[in-house]
Amino acid sequence: MYAQVIVDIQNDAVDRVFDYLALPDTKIGMRVSVPFAGRTVLGYVIGLSETTSFDAAKIKSIKKNLETVPRLKGEILELCKFMARHFFLRLSDTIRLALPSCVWLDSERAQINYTCSLIFDIDTAINMIGKRAKSQLAVVSFLNDQGEAEYLKLVELFGRTSVNAVIEKGIVSKNGVRKLRKPEIEQTKLEKHTLTKAQDNAVKEIVNSEQTFLLHGVTGSGKTEVYMSVIEKALAENKTAIMLVPEISLTPQMMQRFNSRFPGHVAVLHSGLSEGERFDEWERIFSGEAKVVLGARSAVFAPIENVGVIIIDEEHDSSYVSETNPRYFTHDVAQFRAKYNHCPLVLGSATPSLESYKKAQDGEYKLITLTERVNNLEMPKIEIVDMLNEVLDGNTSPYSKKLIAKLDECIKNKKQAILFINRRGFASFVMCRECGYRAKCHFCGKRYRMLTNCPNCHSNNIKYGALGTERVCNDLQKMFPNVPIFRMDNDTTRGKNGHKHILEQFSSVSPSILVGTQMIAKGHDYPLVSFVGILDADVSLYNSDFKSNERTFQLVTQVAGRAGRANNDGYVILQTYAPKHYVYRFATNYDYTSFYEKEVNLRQTTGFPPYSTIVRILVSSTSDNRAIEVTKKLYDNALKLKEKYGKQIIFLQAMPSPVKRIQTKYRYQILARYTPNDDITNDLFKVADVIEKDVSIFVEINPNNLR
Repeated sequence: MYAQVIVDIQNDAVDRVFDYLALPDTKIGMRVSVPFAGRTVLGYVIGLSETTSFDAAKIKSIKKNLETVPRLKGEILELCKFMARHFFLRLSDTIRLALPSCVWLDSERAQINYTCSLIFDIDTAINMIGKRAKSQLAVVSFLNDQGEAEYLKLVELFGRTSVNAVIEKGIVSKNGVRKLRKPEIEQTKLEKHTLTKAQDNAVKEIVNSEQTFLLHGVTGSGKTEVYMSVIEKALAENKTAIMLVPEISLTPQMMQRFNSRFPGHVAVLHSGLSEGERFDEWERIFSGEAKVVLGARSAVFAPIENVGVIIIDEEHDSSYVSETNPRYFTHDVAQFRAKYNHCPLVLGSATPSLESYKKAQDGEYKLITLTERVNNLEMPKIEIVDMLNEVLDGNTSPYSKKLIAKLDECIKNKKQAILFINRRGFASFVMCRECGYRAKCHFCGKRYRMLTNCPNCHSNNIKYGALGTERVCNDLQKMFPNVPIFRMDNDTTRGKNGHKHILEQFSSVSPSILVGTQMIAKGHDYPLVSFVGILDADVSLYNSDFKSNERTFQLVTQVAGRAGRANNDGYVILQTYAPKHYVYRFATNYDYTSFYEKEVNLRQTTGFPPYSTIVRILVSSTSDNRAIEVTKKLYDNALKLKEKYGKQIIFLQAMPSPVKRIQTKYRYQILARYTPNDDITNDLFKVADVIEKDVSIFVEINPNNLR
């Protein structure tokens, strides 16, 4: 029997199947060690065959099967093959996504609790030890009194040498029980809500379907209750479920809800877990103990079987696009698994991506809408504050008078407030404080030299950069010295459970203020939050990205939805230097449909997705000259496609990446924009499918950002 093996080497030159002689117990999906190029490497068995097309005399044998039960189940292996084809990835890289590093060292990751007990009666034990070994006698005497004790406790009391001695003499038994490490979850009993008519109709439509649904519900409309009810129906039919959330910060609160609803059945997967916790949760899923998987993007690869529903919450969120190699789009992976299991895929959001909403309009997805908040609560009122007028009135601080007044009112009422800073990556800017002029266009990407005077009104009152969370917290502490202020950004959430601890502290104190970036903008549900302040909504609006309008609308709507979620009226102050921009006009009325119609027409006119496809070929190297050389070579080959496809290719250009260097790597890119055409996509991937020494080449379809 011959085994078809993929070797775990990240090199395009060996990204193919190699034949080896199988061992008697070799199975498809197993990890194996194989001889390769004079060394022993890890491999994955993806097939078995009675024959081989190679010289049988030269075929080497697998050295060792690394497991008795294959870790790569049939569905996951097929998923890996699909991803390799669909995203033009190495198969070994897709397998690494499905088998995270914690699984490779499973024997070292398992945590065993050992307990000890006497095998013989106390008199027999004493005779076997002898009267001189007093420490050993103390061990058996202790066990005689206690009946049983943990091995580590005995070592602590009597020393490892004495404890091991009575075990080796056969007087004391040592029994191991595996202990599963689980993420910390506050155990609370949450009340199960009665579904509204709209929620009930949504559940009935989704259950037992094989369609992809877009659940478009306003913030606070009870989408999570719909999710849990659908999952409950799946479990009742002995099926399982996958539930994805975009931010690691959302997982603890969602985990608490799900664990209350489905006790003992929920496993969580995200990057904030320790390697041991991640391995044990993975094992619970693999063994079938866990029926519901909850987590961030990587949870879509969970080794769960007989899936009854897959749910992607906040489906519009950019975190569902992997921006590091291997690059993939979570929705496509989830769609494959849904089709494989003949189950529904539910995409939920208050602000769906334009691409998803267009698919719903075109009938590719089934649209379900929840137009009202539960308990008939009103949406928070959003008031726009023109910061240009604040400057004219002599207020040059980042905080409008109205914002401070509303914040003061919120605190006096012993409620909670959230201040949101729209800071995204490299989202700094140059702006005129007199007329609001911004020196960048996010459609054409036109740039300017650093301004000293405004080209529009000629004022020299130029503002640079973006506001930071740390400064805001310091300012607020001076204004409200007796009010607890919490800060939530990448710096304050780096430690284990960092998000969880900050949110727990904030939720337990009122009045209090939470200052944060995008990680506080979605999904969180805190009943005492009555006020939200958006300090500078314009930062993402003027990013060099054709999705800037869409992202700004989504962020404003999502963060506004954090206010007034219980029986409190919510109020939102939105500070901007462009108060008449259509994004804010639609956002203040929560009018997604009108925004979609306006924005999708603009995309169609300018030839941007979803009316075109963008492919980015990214070239990086520690040598600037090599990166330039390879980029030119690839671009020359890409230009031949321009001749082949003509006007179907709208744009094709090579250029330095916006961030030209990251650490030691110089970066260049080729951008192509064309009317959707699989042949063009395949040809562009063929252009990039070359092996260049000391150069990395990555390809992305419709990249999330172009930094």
